[in-house]
Amino acid sequence: MNVVLGVSAAPGIGIGKAFILPEEQERIIPKRKISQEEVEPEWVRFQNACHDVQSDLNTHLSDEKINKEQHDVLETYLLMLMDPVFLSELKAYIEKELLNIEYSLNLKVSDYADMLRNSGNEYLAERAQDIEDVFNRVIDVLLDYHTFDIEQVPDEAVIIGRNMKTSDTIILGKRKIAGLALTEGSGACHVAILAKSYGIPVVVGIENANHLASQGETIVVDGNIGEVIVQPDIATITSTNTKILAEQKYREQLKKYRDLPGRTEDGTEIKLYANIGTPEEAKTAIENGADGIGLFRTEFLFMDAAQKTNKETGAYSSSMSEEAQFQAYKYVLETMGDKPVTIRTLDVGGDKLVDSAEFPNVQEKNPLMGLRAIRMSLYCPSVFRTQLRALYRASVYGNLRILLPLITDVSQIETALGIARGIRSSLEEDGIPFNPDVPIGIMIETAAAAICADVLAPHSKFFSLGTNDLTQYILGIDRENKAVNPLYNEFSLAVLRMIKSTIFNANKFGLPLSVCGEMAGSKESAIILTGMGIRSLSMAPANIPVIKETLSHFSITELENLSNRSVS
Repeated sequence: MNVVLGVSAAPGIGIGKAFILPEEQERIIPKRKISQEEVEPEWVRFQNACHDVQSDLNTHLSDEKINKEQHDVLETYLLMLMDPVFLSELKAYIEKELLNIEYSLNLKVSDYADMLRNSGNEYLAERAQDIEDVFNRVIDVLLDYHTFDIEQVPDEAVIIGRNMKTSDTIILGKRKIAGLALTEGSGACHVAILAKSYGIPVVVGIENANHLASQGETIVVDGNIGEVIVQPDIATITSTNTKILAEQKYREQLKKYRDLPGRTEDGTEIKLYANIGTPEEAKTAIENGADGIGLFRTEFLFMDAAQKTNKETGAYSSSMSEEAQFQAYKYVLETMGDKPVTIRTLDVGGDKLVDSAEFPNVQEKNPLMGLRAIRMSLYCPSVFRTQLRALYRASVYGNLRILLPLITDVSQIETALGIARGIRSSLEEDGIPFNPDVPIGIMIETAAAAICADVLAPHSKFFSLGTNDLTQYILGIDRENKAVNPLYNEFSLAVLRMIKSTIFNANKFGLPLSVCGEMAGSKESAIILTGMGIRSLSMAPANIPVIKETLSHFSITELENLSNRSVS
């Protein structure tokens, strides 16, 4: 038995069989000189690789499940593989420069893609992604490069590895995952946030986690104390199962709070909302007594759709269709009835990437400071318009609020509101019913937004405090970075003062304000936030009864006194 200590990132305790995530293979394209005699063999290798990709694409084309859009993409890829002009230029380049096929192909594809992007023609510019995608598949065959499929993870697994890509976290809602043991991450990283939603314990900060155990070994993950046990003995397994039963019993006791309002001991009402990432989680929110949905993270819809499409067709997908989005939003709104549902527009970029042809493949030195969230939506307005159109169409089925992420400037709000006006006009012309009065609010998750909240307020209908990014940006700490995440502190005086300032400005302009970051779902921070004047908290559904119970033991005066000691 081997006991390893890490850092708790999501509470709970689980036991299961180890599933070791493979180290991400680095895709290196070699450059080497070849002789004249090697030109023809290199060209034959290229032709064989193209044939393999063509066979794969044809297999997907014969699948009756693919839609017309996917069919057209695959047909385009096949035509590109046989483009005589490109093939002639590639052959001539190899014969002249005498460089290996992988390097030559990568260079010519980059040249072609750049030429298409700079053509000034929107259609041709969009084809740049296609030519990169299809010939990158050829290069992968030449290099014998294979990517990992997260669908390989079985039920009841303990996932172990260095880290977990945000796009792979969709597996957490598809399988009964027993726990996560990772080298990188923190309690505020996206993996941990989602794990909390599904009640999955997470321990991070484990050195060389991918070498912690062998595939299939029994593992205990205790997210309450940050402990991982490899190959536990009989006594430990018995103790673990006892703890799991105790947690289940505690959860049963909390069910009495399901239908009770969130209230302090002296009767001050606190609205408790749920954060969700899939439509199905709306039912979980209801089961845990949520007053509504405080944050629907729509990016996970897009990630899931893109992953399914890529797996089924072998091709880059376009973004989720308007109809698919409409059905997802409609389902959540109908599930919640009259309760408010706040749906955040797409927050992709940074560490949340979507394999879709409609999003630029930008290489950024600091992606968390780069093209993400509202910046990406305004950079890709067609995707933004499609999402807004789906949201407005769904608005007649419930109590919708639209939330814009990572706002830092008034101009971003004005541009987004202008696009929304255009969508409403379009729907009106088409005779499609919608609610024209859907409130559009903004996330306060940067120092810029918090400092200028009084300037942003007149352009917004409500504020939502995203404490995860707010803390990260105020303290200048990457919460995914193992070396510095111990410095990540939501109780930092700088963070609390920014929150206090935002509360002041929201009250000044009469704007509703909620907190939807991880602070909202923690007992300690919920106490501080409520004492500061927050009356709406949004969290993982499972945390709602816990916070209801916690707040019921304090008067509002006691909460204010506790908060004042922290902020002063």
